[in-house]
Amino acid sequence: MTLLGDLLSTVFERRHRLGAGPRADGEPIERLTRELVSARDETSGLTAARKILARYAALDDEGRIAFFRHLAGDLNLDPAAVREALGAYEAEPSGKSYRAFTAAAEPPRQELIRRLNQLFGATGHLVAMRADLLRLMGKDPALAALDLDFKHLFRSWFNRGFLVLRPINWESPAQVLEKIIAYEAVHAIASWDDLRRRLAPPDRRCFAFFHPAMPDEPLIFVEVALTQGVPNSIQRLLDDGHAPLDPELADTAVFYSISNCQPGLAGISFGNSLIKQVVSDLSVTLPGLKTFVTLSPIPGLCRWMSDEGITPPNEPRAQAALAAQYLLHAKRPDGLPRDPVARFHLGNGAMIHAVHAEADLSENGRSQSLGTMVNYLYDTARVATNHERFAAQKEVVAAPDVTRLAASAAPAPA
Repeated sequence: MTLLGDLLSTVFERRHRLGAGPRADGEPIERLTRELVSARDETSGLTAARKILARYAALDDEGRIAFFRHLAGDLNLDPAAVREALGAYEAEPSGKSYRAFTAAAEPPRQELIRRLNQLFGATGHLVAMRADLLRLMGKDPALAALDLDFKHLFRSWFNRGFLVLRPINWESPAQVLEKIIAYEAVHAIASWDDLRRRLAPPDRRCFAFFHPAMPDEPLIFVEVALTQGVPNSIQRLLDDGHAPLDPELADTAVFYSISNCQPGLAGISFGNSLIKQVVSDLSVTLPGLKTFVTLSPIPGLCRWMSDEGITPPNEPRAQAALAAQYLLHAKRPDGLPRDPVARFHLGNGAMIHAVHAEADLSENGRSQSLGTMVNYLYDTARVATNHERFAAQKEVVAAPDVTRLAASAAPAPA
């Protein structure tokens, strides 16, 4: 960790809780939101905010949908006021007219969310509130607009400047370790012994981003294995009988699992910053590391095969060739790769380095990709160029061996 990260972690180690606070019994939540938005002093505002969060916590799903519709409708912007303010600014641009326009163009619910967040400990509750919104909103366009307001605010509150990178190890607090087990989204952690095998050996690392307002809640974490050479099987990488490698002898850092932890922060990107920071830190502490790769799942492969009417091949090389064809050529209507993990790593500037059949023999691995996995290579000298090519031209950068492998696959049905 950096010195700044240590200082921030120390400063924000205090645990702020909402507490029981005043009861909101009998007070309509709609009236409480109006009180909060119009509050002129901090004390009355915090009282209203505490009541709203207490009332919200007691609602069932039906009540929460009603609350979201109240925010979306009653606290929406006024189009007529926006048009009037814009006209005034166009007629006479000035600081005053611009300020009036920005005030009119922001729906009152954004200020409500800001004021709710003034409570100590409220940030986590608001993240959970957005998770409820995403779960319940369906295709309601009004609630989709409300979600955009949450996302707009969260992008500011959770920008990289506020995040603290912490190493996670076997000595980390139990409450954090429990959440690593719960949030692991790629390769399930079966037990505490399984977690120990991933954290305790000297050739294993784990890093997570935290936010000072949620000091016990990891936002995203990455699990890393230090190896000699690029691995081609998750089974061998996680084998409970593997002999630990002296970190000083390792030449490769393998990012084998990246898990987002907070459903309420969906769409707020942390992975790019996390990988870059971990690569930078490992390069300093272990200068012998020359290669930084992933060992990644291909979650959309079997679904694509089903959509295209492709019969799954039984021969491992044919499976790898088909996976390479999918990664290089299967696209969404917008021209970006169909596979979500590919979009993430290629968008970060990685390249497709190698494809491996029979690399994940778990039930999940077989069901989503026939057990095939892929290495994405983070070549620090080429990451920026690769990113630019992907962003500007949607070009999928791949090693020559992968390109040849894809070309050897049987053509997908028209």
